[in-house]
Amino acid sequence: MIRLHFLAGLLAFVVPALGPFPSLASDTLWTGSRAGSARSEALVSAIRASADHGLNPAWYNLADIEKAVAPGADPVVAEALLTAAFVAYASDVSTGRVRANRIDKEISIDQRKVDRTDLLKAAAEATDFPTYLASLPPKGDYPGLQKALTIWRDKRAKAAFTPVPDGVALKPGMIDARVPLLRKRLAELELKLPEPGPVADQYDEALAGVVKAYQETKGLTVDGVIGAKTVRSLNTTIDERIDQIVANLERRRWLPEDLGNRYVFVNAGDYSMVFVDAGKVAFQSLVIVGTPKDPTPEIQSVMRGFQTNPFWTVPQSIAGEEYLPMLRRDPNALTGGSFRIFANWSDDTELDPNTVDWHSIHPKAFPYRIRQDSGASNALGYIFFPFTNKYGIYMHDTASRWLFTEGSRNFSHGCIRLLNPLDFVEKIFNGKNSFSKERVRQVIDSGQQAHYTFPEPVTLYVTYRTVSADAGGTATFRDDVYGRDRLVVKAMPKP
Repeated sequence: MIRLHFLAGLLAFVVPALGPFPSLASDTLWTGSRAGSARSEALVSAIRASADHGLNPAWYNLADIEKAVAPGADPVVAEALLTAAFVAYASDVSTGRVRANRIDKEISIDQRKVDRTDLLKAAAEATDFPTYLASLPPKGDYPGLQKALTIWRDKRAKAAFTPVPDGVALKPGMIDARVPLLRKRLAELELKLPEPGPVADQYDEALAGVVKAYQETKGLTVDGVIGAKTVRSLNTTIDERIDQIVANLERRRWLPEDLGNRYVFVNAGDYSMVFVDAGKVAFQSLVIVGTPKDPTPEIQSVMRGFQTNPFWTVPQSIAGEEYLPMLRRDPNALTGGSFRIFANWSDDTELDPNTVDWHSIHPKAFPYRIRQDSGASNALGYIFFPFTNKYGIYMHDTASRWLFTEGSRNFSHGCIRLLNPLDFVEKIFNGKNSFSKERVRQVIDSGQQAHYTFPEPVTLYVTYRTVSADAGGTATFRDDVYGRDRLVVKAMPKP
């Protein structure tokens, strides 16, 4: 085994952000031998190609390294620079450059970590160092995203961009001077267009059909109307799409290489959920997630069971912001919605809303507890899935099932609303514990509150992936409605 000893002070001087390095032994890793030179060449080559991962070679001092490895250069400086660059690059490409939980309070995940000593040890012991470097990035859909990045960077050099002007909502049948510009923009997006009608400025049904297809791919409301959201989506630049791919490559590096044998994966970016059992997709569903004002956070947790016919206790923030104005207008506003108002949070002493001066209550300090009884109108529907998280969100059924027909399904206060939850729990139990969907439905119909424990816990990942790509690099984009992709890209250049 090659033993290593590097000057910790010099390393900290060259790349202060990396901090002190461990002292491993007395021999060199990158210089002074044929094996060291081969490692050095492979590392420099990987750093030159780091842009393929959405990274930047300059972040690893490539220019200084290339001078340091030139004939006649000081090998001590080369060792320091190459070691610092290797640790930084290997960490970034395998576990992410950004500390996810620091850039957004709505992210709380168990991001992968690497140990510097382990990285240096693995580098020294690798019998095929280029293969070792190639093994560091994630697998799965990651290579497809890399190919998409290359494709879209190539597009940037030659693609045209014609923005669609803002204005009143453009509806099928209308005549508007923006229609030729809309056609041009759709053509730039490589969509197949019908021939124009006799009136060039008319937004006809054939063109609206193309717009509907576009809206469906972006998670927008599929109505053919060119409103503010559709205009904003159409006017997303190629650079912004490239940034989205970069952000999604980074976000994939945060997660474990292997998500496990049995897990639920919710993607708030495209309003979807899958349940994987024994490594195969056993159930998938549309979901409704949080609004841009109340976004669904990115978390990792564990689901252990579910409850039928839940109560919904209204969070204080919602009570103050949404229900207090209603109560000010009419103290009995909640009476017909199966709501009860309790005097405090410690017992079930009910409060007569007509005895309260609601105008004296501050929205930020709502003192009472509002609870909605179980039933057909309950906001949680008939099934509730709790899981531990600091945001107080959960997965549940919904009384507003018609919202699943919308393309842009961000309507909640952050919780995850699930379509067909009984079908989901049936797949979770998979015939175990004598589980019967029909019996659960009978319990629901009876109004009984019952708790069910899964045969084994299920890992839950709630993420925000706005780009997917097939093996050939064909990318499907969702719009960055939460603005998180922009936050990730903005944070990446920082050490």
